[in-house]
Amino acid sequence: MKTRDYYITPKAGRIMHALWKAAGGDKYILERATYSDQVKYMCLGGIVFATGAMAGLAGGYAFYTIFSPKGSALIDDIHGPTAALSIIFGIIWGLMIFNIDRFIVTSTGKGDGTEKITWDEFKSAIPRIIMGTIIALTISKPIEIRMFQTEINNKLYEKQLELQKEFEKRTTANFEERLKVVEEDLGEVGRQRQDYIERIKKAEQAYTDNLMGKAGGIAAGNGPLSKALNQQITTLKSELDRFDQINEDKITQADKKRKELLAEKDKVLETNVQVAQGLDGLLERLKLAHEVAGFWISLFITLLFLSIELTPIFFKLMLTKTPYDYLSENRDDLIRAENGIEVRYDHYKDKEGVERHLIINHEAEKMIFEKIKVTEIQKELTEYAIAKYKEREKEKIDSNLDDYIKKIDPDEFDS
Repeated sequence: MKTRDYYITPKAGRIMHALWKAAGGDKYILERATYSDQVKYMCLGGIVFATGAMAGLAGGYAFYTIFSPKGSALIDDIHGPTAALSIIFGIIWGLMIFNIDRFIVTSTGKGDGTEKITWDEFKSAIPRIIMGTIIALTISKPIEIRMFQTEINNKLYEKQLELQKEFEKRTTANFEERLKVVEEDLGEVGRQRQDYIERIKKAEQAYTDNLMGKAGGIAAGNGPLSKALNQQITTLKSELDRFDQINEDKITQADKKRKELLAEKDKVLETNVQVAQGLDGLLERLKLAHEVAGFWISLFITLLFLSIELTPIFFKLMLTKTPYDYLSENRDDLIRAENGIEVRYDHYKDKEGVERHLIINHEAEKMIFEKIKVTEIQKELTEYAIAKYKEREKEKIDSNLDDYIKKIDPDEFDS
């Protein structure tokens, strides 16, 4: 490094070098520029690195939310294999966003070198702003879900319970209809048996009402009417038992079908629980995040990440030219001159009246010129060789015309 009497550039450490690299800064030039240039590119690299790190965390969390086993929202057990895959995906995703963000920052020019952002500068930066906005959204939403995880889990658990109850209601109604079909298959036997059951229920209800004094005009206790009702219940149950013995085969078959339906119902109810607990995906959590946080808080978080992501772009457009920029231009000019490239700035106007640079590749033009000259010389030599060959053949003919005529094929003159 060149030593100056009036200014010595501070020596940068490894961390600063790494952040320069993240921002696309030239280490060779920055070590020879001013300290303010070094700090600027260190800050830019820090933002790019932080964006990549946050993208990795957000991507890993989103991956785990999508692919982790579903269960009750209040149970927060970590699934090891999915967590390991989430870490791997998060690292890959973070590196990818880091490189995209690094490309966006390094490809954003200085504009006109003043602090003012003109419309032309902003217009040229629109594609990068759109890319940065998309990246900011992909980072902010998973982090927003993680920030309000407790509230989201409570809301999600309520929705899971509601969904489970709705499934149970539908399942019960469905199997009640199927059980009715089983009863109807018994025909008259089923109706008669159901009649016995209904009469027993009414008698038992009347017996209970009499014991508790709910029947009008009758005192509570085991009086004559209560005893008569109890005797009636016993008689009806005996008749039901005899009826069951007579129709045992039909009733046994119906009971078998009923038990099968009830067992199937239990399985469906267990499945309903699993289905209800499956309501734990990324989309549902995004909806609940907006519901829990509200519009303004959600917008604030999104704008926060947008500002972090887009700051380097606008920051570079607002930077004034510094020694680093002039050194970079000098480096570029030297490299172009070393390779025979000449740039004539604002040399001509295109059809739209925009001034364009004329690029002259002297090395390429030199090679083209040499190729053209070599081709021309080869052409002249070929013409000269043909002329000499022609003169030699003429001398042979003059010295021995008869031999030359004998060599000619007579068939050539038949036509």
